[in-house]
Parts: sequence; structure tokens; C-alpha cells
Amino acid sequence: MRIAVIAPPYPLEEMPSPPLGVTYVAAAFAAAGAEVKIFDYIVCAYTRENLEKQLKAFRPDAVGATSVTMNFYKAQQILHDVKSYDPEIITMMGGPHVSFTAIDTLKSYPEIDLVVIGEGEDTIAELTHILKKKNKWQDVRGIAYRSGDEIVVTGRRDFIMDIDRIPSPSRHLLPISRYRALGFPVSLITGRGCPYSCIFCLGRKMVGSKVRKRNPRLVLDEIETIIGYGFDRINIADDLFTADKERVKEICTGIKERSLKFVWSAFARVDTVNREIFDLMAAAGCDSVSFGVETGNPEMLKRIKKGIKLEQVYSAVKMCQESGMIAHASFIIGLPGETKDTLLETDDFARSTKAIYGYHFLAPFPGTTVREKIDDYDLEIITNDWNRYDANDAIVKTSALLPQDMHDFGVSYNEEMETDWNKIVRKYQEGVADPEDTMRVEGHWRMKLTYQILKSDIIEKCGFIEPHLLNGSRDSALHELCRRVKEYTNANEKVVYDTIRDFAWRGYLVANITDKGCVWSWS
Repeated sequence: MRIAVIAPPYPLEEMPSPPLGVTYVAAAFAAAGAEVKIFDYIVCAYTRENLEKQLKAFRPDAVGATSVTMNFYKAQQILHDVKSYDPEIITMMGGPHVSFTAIDTLKSYPEIDLVVIGEGEDTIAELTHILKKKNKWQDVRGIAYRSGDEIVVTGRRDFIMDIDRIPSPSRHLLPISRYRALGFPVSLITGRGCPYSCIFCLGRKMVGSKVRKRNPRLVLDEIETIIGYGFDRINIADDLFTADKERVKEICTGIKERSLKFVWSAFARVDTVNREIFDLMAAAGCDSVSFGVETGNPEMLKRIKKGIKLEQVYSAVKMCQESGMIAHASFIIGLPGETKDTLLETDDFARSTKAIYGYHFLAPFPGTTVREKIDDYDLEIITNDWNRYDANDAIVKTSALLPQDMHDFGVSYNEEMETDWNKIVRKYQEGVADPEDTMRVEGHWRMKLTYQILKSDIIEKCGFIEPHLLNGSRDSALHELCRRVKEYTNANEKVVYDTIRDFAWRGYLVANITDKGCVWSWS
């Protein structure tokens, strides 16, 4: 059985990590005995031609895609293209969006044969062996599929209590050099489950209310594996990492005992931290912690069932900074009952915390309490266009605020940030920027250039260097590649040459030189 797992396009501007869910899915299929490939369209350009080329080369029996709400349409379109190429290929989709829209998805999108609901590893273990025997699908819990004109839902599967038996993510199937070039942290989870009931979040429903913790030894082993791939920054993505103090101590101590050299960050709740834990994390290489605060209005904190108090935010931020780490705080625009006064209250509070802070807009995803019980809240959802569920603009309104009011508040924050940034850029252009700001500007431009190179497959388009341009040397081939990338992107010349040469020096790009010329490619 050959299975292709799709990582559908996701905006690079949203700073995606190498897709963790996709690599868990790929590992589950491999553990069930399948031959697996990941077709990654996050850091590789998606075109129907690229898809068909990969399908022709691999000849999969089934193709599965995972998606969140904002890239559901892209994942669905890819499965549509798969069916157009070969109707006999079985198509599947999993992930948080379809887990809560399984029936509607199957009714609306005939190109999707089967939906995996919720936590998928045990479902995949049973399903893989009978994928070609549709008459046996009914025996597998945790799926939905089409049977004639009917939609069959086999019931939700219990959560996996012993998560140490879940196969480790198959990150080796990703285009590693492209993700290293992108430079974003690699996400890692130390456990699954969330006992909290925030009305805007899917965590509790997707991974259960009981926290299931991984053995710290396995977490450390996974960190070693990630470092072995050449990554030097990791983000611990579970919200409750800091809740079990002894376990944090064990992991931080293990990092030092194994002499693991990397930089990391973590998410944390403000009510689960103390100075001792922060000191341990900082000593083990953690340089930043992100806190979901959501609002500066106490009544709204209660309404959304966040379960924290504002004084805990001040305390957590202060302790984090005193331990030598950067504190980030995130806030949501457009929560139920939002008014102009609550937005201003939140803004005043965010500034007063002294943390680096930012905003995103409420996206009431399928499955969230705020969506399922919308009539209980002062909130109205104005669109079900899933493309707009990216948390970058207002798609709700309250009795006191229109979407435009929320949009304008977000714009005012962004304009303030943009004004500060433009001052730094002007100093750089005038040659009076300090080294730190110079690094920030050139790093920003490098990031934008890297987005363009990856999203447009520019190395593939510019990477063949004709023999007469080589002068027999790799340096000549590299110089010509830089020149072509500069011409193709119209980016800053220094940034282009520094970036491409760095990619080659680090081994992300390799040159195959023959008497027919040189071909540059990702390693």
C-alpha cells in the first residue's frame, strides 16, 4: 500500500513550522506497513503539473490531506485534482476542520472519499490494511464516508491514553533543506490534552480534557533527532508544558545532561508558571515564552472561560523577563460583547504589561463553543468563507461593534508598528542604523526573499547554468545563480547574494556540475 500525505499550501507570512500533524500522520501510515511520501506544498509551489508529476512517479493507492479551516479549500482542491488525475485513488482528509464538519464536507465535496475524525493514529492503524475494501470501512471507528446517497459516521474513537506508543513524527519525509532555509522553529509537543474550556479554542475537543504526557526521555530523544536534521530552534507548542513543574525540571535537566545545543521557545498559561521554572527553562536554552491573554477586560475573561486573572499576567511577564527571556502576549479582537471601550481597555492593559504584544481577530472555527452556541453570546458570524478564517480580519460583529470598527482598531495597531519599522528602515537606508537594526532590516528582507524563492520554485527555474558560464568552477556557477535570482526577484542585490551564498555554504543548495552544465537544487 502506497500512501501520499499532502501538506497543503499555507501562507509563509503566517510563519508555519514544519507541519507536525502531517508528519504524525505519515508516521502512523508507515507504522501500519505502508510506503509513505509527503507531498509538501507549503515550502514547494503547488501546481497541478507538479502534483501529477509526483503522482505519476509514486503511483499511490491513496492520498490523504490534513487541513485547518483557513486552508481547507486548498486541500480540497488538491484532492479534486487527484481524482481528476486518477478516479481510482482513494482520497482522505483529516484535521480539526473536517473533524467538526465531516458530514457537510462529504455532502459538498464528492472528491473526498473518507474523513478521519479527531485523533487519527489508531484509526490509521486499522484503516490502512482495509483501505481498498470499502465494505469493511464500517468496522473502523473514527471515520466518516459516503455510501451511496448516505453519509456513514462510525462513531468517535477514544483518545489514546498511552501516547508514548504513538510513532514519532516522520520529519525526514519533509523537504528539510527548504524548511531550514525558511528558518522558523520546529514545533514539538510534550503531551496532548487540555482541561480548560476557552470558548474560542478547539484544543479540548480535539485532544481531550485529560492531559496525556509523554515520557521526558522520548521528548529528549525527539529533540536530539530534530537537532540532527540541522535545525537549531524548537518551539514547545503545548499550552500546558509549564503546568507540571517536576516534568519541566526533568526535561530541562535532560537538555543540559545531554549537552543539547539549541535555542527554544514555549507557550505557557500565566497561571501555571513561577520564577523557578523560568530560571530552569532559561538555563536550558529557552529565550522566549508566549502567553495567550486574549483581553484586558476582567468580565470578558470570565465570559470566554479563559480562567486567568490580569494580575497573573503582570506577574508572569515580569518573572519571565527577570529570568532573561522575552515575554510575548497575544490578544483577540472581536470576542463576544466587544465594544470600543473594551478594545481600548485591552490596548491599555497590553501596553502596561511591558511584554511584546500583538493582536489577531476572532475566527469562530467549526467545533468551537463560541460557534456552536452562538445564540448564547453577543456575537454574529458574518461569513462561512473558510478562506477568511485566518484571524487577519474581522468576520464577526457584536451589538456594539461592526466588522469595520474591529478592522479599524487592528489597522491602527498595525500602523503604529509600521511607523516604528519605517524609522528603522530609513536609518538603514541612510547608513546610520546600529548593528542590531541593520541585522533586523537585512533579516526581514532575507525572509521576504526566501518566501519568494520557495513559493515560486525559483531555484528550479533559475538553477541550470550553461557550460559556457561556468569557467569550470562552482564559484562561477554560484555567482551566476545569484545574478539570475536577483534578476528574477528584483530584490536587494546584497541580500540576494548574501542569502544564496549562505544557502550554498550551509548545504541547503547543492551543485551538480557535469560537462553539460551545472544544476543547482535543494539538498
